[in-house]
Amino acid sequence: MPLPAVLNIGFYNYVMTDRIVALVNSDSAPMKRLVQQVRKEGTVIDATHGRRTKCVLFTTNGGVILSAISQETLAKRLSTGEEMPDDE
Repeated sequence: MPLPAVLNIGFYNYVMTDRIVALVNSDSAPMKRLVQQVRKEGTVIDATHGRRTKCVLFTTNGGVILSAISQETLAKRLSTGEEMPDDE
């Protein structure tokens, strides 16, 4: 089964699957510092809709995207090709 062209990262926000480099848990101190830094620089894409950030996505162009969906769930969606919208 081919991978879908986009991945639902929550709240009907989508990312191109061929642009994803990494899905990282946001709980570690280095990730929290990185998120604060990119927020200050204004280069982050926040797709959490005000909810707690659970996953940080890194893209091929150096972009940083925040999601309220866990990286396990996103990895499962990516590997299974699940395209249906989430229940948030």
